[in-house]
Amino acid sequence: MASPALISETQPWNDLKGHVEDIKRTHLRELMADAERCRSMMVEFDNILLDYSRQRATLDTIDKLLALAEAASLKQKIDRMYNGERINSTENRTVLHVALRAPRDAVICSDGKNVVPDVWNVLDKIKEFSERVRSGSWVGATGKVLKDVIAVGIGGSFLGPLFVHTALQTDPEASEHARGRQLRFLANVDPIDVARNISGLDPETTLVVVVSKTFTTAETMLNARTLREWISAALGPSAVAKHMVAVSTNLPLVEKFGIDPNNAFAFWDWVGGRYSVCSAVGVLPLSLQYGFPIVEKFLKGAQSIDQHFHTAPFDKNIPVLLGLLSVWNVSFLGYPARAILPYSQALEKFAPHIQQVSMESNGKGVSINGVPLPFEAGEIDFGEPGTNGQHSFYQLIHQGRVIPCDFIGIVKSQQPVYLKGEVVSNHDELMSNFFAQPDALAYGKTPEQLQTENVAHHLIPHKTFTGNRPSLSLLLPSLTAYNIGQLLAIYEHRVAVQGFIWGINSFDQWGVELGKSLATQVRKQLHASRVKREPVEGFNYSTATMLTRYLEATSDVPSDPPTLLPRI
Repeated sequence: MASPALISETQPWNDLKGHVEDIKRTHLRELMADAERCRSMMVEFDNILLDYSRQRATLDTIDKLLALAEAASLKQKIDRMYNGERINSTENRTVLHVALRAPRDAVICSDGKNVVPDVWNVLDKIKEFSERVRSGSWVGATGKVLKDVIAVGIGGSFLGPLFVHTALQTDPEASEHARGRQLRFLANVDPIDVARNISGLDPETTLVVVVSKTFTTAETMLNARTLREWISAALGPSAVAKHMVAVSTNLPLVEKFGIDPNNAFAFWDWVGGRYSVCSAVGVLPLSLQYGFPIVEKFLKGAQSIDQHFHTAPFDKNIPVLLGLLSVWNVSFLGYPARAILPYSQALEKFAPHIQQVSMESNGKGVSINGVPLPFEAGEIDFGEPGTNGQHSFYQLIHQGRVIPCDFIGIVKSQQPVYLKGEVVSNHDELMSNFFAQPDALAYGKTPEQLQTENVAHHLIPHKTFTGNRPSLSLLLPSLTAYNIGQLLAIYEHRVAVQGFIWGINSFDQWGVELGKSLATQVRKQLHASRVKREPVEGFNYSTATMLTRYLEATSDVPSDPPTLLPRI
């Protein structure tokens, strides 16, 4: 018998729809009073503890979600990904970011070929090159050591590596290996981003890493040409080969640009941009900053979760449980957003990266077979480190819209501080909030409680907290390179689980293309108006008016301007 075209046509889906009414009749105050339920909703792997007892779910809910996973053929879909089948059907590609952190002796095939040796060839090349740069055996055009790196890339070529870099900056071991070095990321085509990146840097000591698979990405290549000019203006055009390297597969364009093809580091079309942190996209700039041994620990952390995800039973599988609970919150309870709340300043760039991983992957309106979805899929992700977020948007989370929250805590701080005479350490103060906030969301505060506290009658409605607001807590033992890799992989696989259940393609991103193509038309118009003084034509009234206003206000820009670089 043929399987249904949509997961929403299955019996387990309908069972969950009916089960929603049971859940609506319960409150987390009651659910949290059941110690056996809470105990069953804690899962531990490699000293990572997941507690999802504050989800609006019973053990029956979990059973029903596991039945949904079976109806969606979740296990088979995971196996197909690991086996190198072309699960990205709209682009006819395999999806093998797990191969990027596989052990050297692993066998992971794409189109019948084991890709792991290719991965390790690139990793070995990165290790050798980064050690030469860091040791000073590879120097710039004037003989100076290259101690500063600017990585040029956008989207997946930027957000993931930036998250890892930011998380490693305050790790004692990593920071020791980065002493005297700088790593910056240039993503936005806005010239202000260029100005900020080159501010305070000397071209003589700077190495630029241009990250573009095709070497044609408009924003990245314009920024790359800008930095090439910055280097050439100071050191001469011949210096480019010593000060610029590439992460790309288009060797002819790399060479045409002026970069030695021997200094191009490959990655493959089975790596999606937002899943590319563990490829040369992230490994090269991070190895230049911290040394390859630190980055290898990061890769091993991710690999440990890859193994857990592939082999652990679903009821003890952290990424699977997280993915199923997200489907429950979005498609059944009707909560469209999720807050990612790491209680660690080192993870300040984690939410922006997962925002892309999740929303670019699962922001789809049709199934993988092109059938419009009759249910909500994808979620709006945002977040901020605690306790900063508490003084920003937690008001809405506590008393406004219901937004499921991910609380991420770290047992041991990267940088502990103790002050004599204080009641608790700085990290204990932070973690006090990590433990308190989920309970505040779950339990709330009733009018009766407020009355016993003699709160003024007219203030009781304003100080009442309804509670019953779902969250989960993820507690990591520390935040080393290894743990950072684990955290990344947990969320990558969680997003895949959601897509597998919803029956969508989490590995394409056609939604980003339309705006790009329209920008090409605008670019041509701007050139024609600047150089040939042609009027704005071919746009709707609104766009034409805005373009005309922009051109008139910048009419002092010469049609063929001389090169001008930022002067900060």
